[in-house]
Amino acid sequence: MNMKLITVLAMALTLSFLNAAQAADQPNFILILSDDLGYGDIGPFGSTLNRTPSLDRMAKEGMRLTSFYANPVCTPSRAQFMTGCYAKRVSMPNVIFPSCPTGLSTNEQTVAKLLQAQGYATMCIGKWHLGDQREFLPTRHGFDHYFGLPYSNDMGGGEEDPQKDKRPPLPLLRDETVIEAPAVQDTLTTRYTDEAVKFITEHQSKPFFLYLPHTAVHVPLYPGSNFRGQSNNGRYGDWVEELDWSAGKILDAVRALGLATNTLVLFTSDNGPWLTQGKNGGLAGPLRGGKGSTWEGGVREPTIAWWPGRIPAGADCGALAANIDILPTFVKLAGGQVPADRLIDGKDISPLLLGKSKESPHEALFYFRSETLEAVRSGPWKLGLPPQLGAAAQQKRALTATNAPRLYNLETDIGETKDVAAEHPDIVKRLEGYLAKMDSDLGGKQKGPGVRPAGRVENPKPLRKE
Repeated sequence: MNMKLITVLAMALTLSFLNAAQAADQPNFILILSDDLGYGDIGPFGSTLNRTPSLDRMAKEGMRLTSFYANPVCTPSRAQFMTGCYAKRVSMPNVIFPSCPTGLSTNEQTVAKLLQAQGYATMCIGKWHLGDQREFLPTRHGFDHYFGLPYSNDMGGGEEDPQKDKRPPLPLLRDETVIEAPAVQDTLTTRYTDEAVKFITEHQSKPFFLYLPHTAVHVPLYPGSNFRGQSNNGRYGDWVEELDWSAGKILDAVRALGLATNTLVLFTSDNGPWLTQGKNGGLAGPLRGGKGSTWEGGVREPTIAWWPGRIPAGADCGALAANIDILPTFVKLAGGQVPADRLIDGKDISPLLLGKSKESPHEALFYFRSETLEAVRSGPWKLGLPPQLGAAAQQKRALTATNAPRLYNLETDIGETKDVAAEHPDIVKRLEGYLAKMDSDLGGKQKGPGVRPAGRVENPKPLRKE
């Protein structure tokens, strides 16, 4: 064998060892996202109505994030998970409906794209809701494969859809092809779970990222046959308990494959409970308001992080964190770099998760409802701008007829019951400064210079089974 060939083989062998070592250092990521689950709907966050033994165990073995924030509604929240940016920055501030010409731009760097570039296998299973045209589907945003619904389960032309005559049957997709329409909804949670376990099993030897945005527990409620009528909280409780079962099956698979010490699992929700649905909606626990509002109940989510041996067991973290932090945190832990060619609003919260810090990397977090900036939180202080009407109507709490900002100390008043603005004018002024700076970047009801365009297609077509 000549020396040149020996040198080439030696270099290839060295590179192989380096790649193997790098892969061993890269954790797997599983992001489980519930839909419309309230802060008070699971045992670790105080629920006595719904039985959630799997999530109870997850919290005992991991960390509760008690000040983890999202967006008041579906599409914007999911855009934030994917891009690490406030939804308005990526022009995704409102709910997208079927056959809409706009969706998440393929020019955005999603967490899936960035992990894919680091050698990760990637899959999205469940509700996408960032555009249903092929140009906007998960497979165009860094996911190797997709299985799920492109939008909410009440947008599928069924009796629950107010525009049923204008929309096609609810489509279930495999990658970019409709394989079932209408989707059989009471089988979805089980099928999602089976797909998730299959993906984990097939990719156990290399780093992977699994994004599982459940259809549950968004109305209409479709708990599976094994769970229907089994809870003490009606169909809503049935589906929460099936959601818990699903999380348990996924965690069991991770444990059984010996992947627990190298897998970070995060369980959370996209927004607060849909209070106007009555018994078919959830509970926000001690928080005020729910879905659609920038009161705490609309945006503070029940969140658990699990990574045995890395995340402290039985821990609580009350530091400010948000779904915009997922991208920079996962990418940093994977050994990658956050894009430097654009502004990313999220921060790396791995020091919080790993118990190395109790200080939030955020000086301030902002609350948007659609295009409008309605509140800011810094430390324990939250400044809200009237009217914040969504939650007021939902909870039937009359607000005084004033345009003055409202200040709450969330450490002593988690339910936002006492406005202390008059007692702390210096804090009001400081928080107003944060609002003014963000307003100059993203704009109030108008677009500011920091807003990037959404994707757009001409002549959008409804998704139908061929």
